[in-house]
Amino acid sequence: MDEPRRVVVVGYPAAELLDIACIVSALQLANYLNGHAVYRVELASPGCLPIHTGTGLTINADVGLERVRGPLDTLMISGGIGYVDAMADDRLVAHVRRLGREARRVASVCTGAGILAEAGLLTGRRAATHWDHVDYLGERFPDVVFDRDPIYIADGDVCTSAGVTAALDLTLSFIESDTGPDLARDVSRQLVTYLQRPGNQAQMSMFTSAPAARSSLVQDAVAYVTTHLDEDLSAATLAARFPVSERHLARLFIKELGTSPGRFVRKARTEAAAHLLTGSDLSVQTVATRCGFGTVESLRQAFWATYGVSPTHYRMTQSSSVRVVSLGAAGRT
Repeated sequence: MDEPRRVVVVGYPAAELLDIACIVSALQLANYLNGHAVYRVELASPGCLPIHTGTGLTINADVGLERVRGPLDTLMISGGIGYVDAMADDRLVAHVRRLGREARRVASVCTGAGILAEAGLLTGRRAATHWDHVDYLGERFPDVVFDRDPIYIADGDVCTSAGVTAALDLTLSFIESDTGPDLARDVSRQLVTYLQRPGNQAQMSMFTSAPAARSSLVQDAVAYVTTHLDEDLSAATLAARFPVSERHLARLFIKELGTSPGRFVRKARTEAAAHLLTGSDLSVQTVATRCGFGTVESLRQAFWATYGVSPTHYRMTQSSSVRVVSLGAAGRT
């Protein structure tokens, strides 16, 4: 029997409880479902002190960070509202830097990317983090390309993920990489979640985020676009409907939404298609037609540009029809 892979998760004062729980729960569930330990998981904190998380709950560490010695399979740094203070903790950062050299794989969740950056482990790399902290981290670490869009990014042996529950997507990708898709799929079923969202799926959706436009004209245009996706939504048609010149409409969209009318329409259609693919049994052709793409090829091009996968692959991995079993039924089909 192979030795379990040693995974060390680093917490600190005001770390995010969900960042830690998503990692530990998924890995321990993999052990349970596999029948023997695939992972040996340790939660480390400076001085082995209890971790008073940002959510108000306290969890006990297994080991003091300074006492951890390699080799490690994976070093994972949690995020949380305490990450700025953690970046200023020279001893914590030094130990992360040291352990990063002794680990096969290094990863962070959410704002934990800031701690990896402070340790010099993200220099020259592209990294994911919580969308709301990209500007701050980007200004503080200009030698790191922080991306607000992807769920997670794997850059060689260094992996970073977006905010909070994206830790689950990243951890499932590790389980699949380490053991194969079957165990990862079983873990996702037990956790009642997707097998995994594509790493470059957007963190925020235009259908769930708050409207950014202040202009009533842009608000009306957005409302019209999102409810008439199968109609002609060319810039000329939209400008004539409201009515303004195409140039003025484009100027308003760029000022209010940061994008052109054409790009907004394409994004809206792509997201709507993603929802239909995962929430219905409609054919890909029907989805393309309903969302205004016209052809499957146009839909395919939009999906590759947005998600990095084909519509068919997206449906296979993200379908809401994935069967779920309870913990009590583990092993039964």
